[in-house]
Amino acid sequence: MVTDSATCPFLPLGPLVARLRPPGLAAGGRLAHVQPHPGFDNPRQSQPPHFFLTTMADFLYCLNSSTIRPVPILKKIEIARRAGYCAIELWHDDIDAHLAQGGSLADIRAAVESEGLQVPTTIYLKGWFETTGPGKRAEWDECARRMRQAAAVGARHVIAGPPGGRADIELGARHYRELLELGLSLGVRPAMEFLGFVDELNTIELALEVVQRAGHPAGTVVLDPFHIFRGGGSPESIAQLRPEQIAIYHFNDAPRQPPRAQQHDHDRVYPGDGHLDLKRQLNLLRQIGYRRWISLELFREDLWRRDPLEVARVGLEKMRAVVEG
Repeated sequence: MVTDSATCPFLPLGPLVARLRPPGLAAGGRLAHVQPHPGFDNPRQSQPPHFFLTTMADFLYCLNSSTIRPVPILKKIEIARRAGYCAIELWHDDIDAHLAQGGSLADIRAAVESEGLQVPTTIYLKGWFETTGPGKRAEWDECARRMRQAAAVGARHVIAGPPGGRADIELGARHYRELLELGLSLGVRPAMEFLGFVDELNTIELALEVVQRAGHPAGTVVLDPFHIFRGGGSPESIAQLRPEQIAIYHFNDAPRQPPRAQQHDHDRVYPGDGHLDLKRQLNLLRQIGYRRWISLELFREDLWRRDPLEVARVGLEKMRAVVEG
């Protein structure tokens, strides 16, 4: 495996580490009890296992696998490392597709470890926020199934999405605390996500309110410049957060057209190709002490039709141009 030291602030220890059995994986591919890496619980220690800290960049470059969506999950993991990323976010629909084709969670965990990557999050949980009554059990059983998957593949967090319509903040906060307690019992931390195009829970401020009302020390939010813009909130609200309250910072940009209120996921563009002040957001992250993952997240069908390795490489080049330029 060839690693370009200029693209990743962490360098793998080498072939020996790549051949070590993944943590939490027993002999024969059986899942053992998963112990979290101690550095993950220290918000000021961002170094993941199997990597040396260098001084080249102050964030960890991650690839959200939605960016190269049509590719099978094991190939996505390979591409992320070949392109120079330190981490990859995985989607549960990809995990389920791999299982449906006869694969296993152990396959995924082994691939991640052999490539020397981290899995900051898996995506996503739905229905947990708003569902009550008889339907709650089914939604929460599915959330639990996905959280077990997240823990099995070595994820730190699993992203918990908001409702598309009305958001009862008090109810959602109670449910978020329950979700955190369930997730922690399974070995993963649900992270509260806001979406700029939903009716109500569409700003940093509202997501933080859910976390604060939940009153759980493991509560976190997911940040995303596209959603900050699309929801009409202020990037300056990043300053309200502590670094340990940020699960991950999704990285992308937004075009000037169509108008803000008409934009959706497919309108996102590479960082630096839009009009958002990404450097200001990055500086706010630095000021509060966040030094973890920034993850390229795009949903463009034109990119899905291109060579996925080239898409990932171009994305990393554009990320670095904004972050380090």
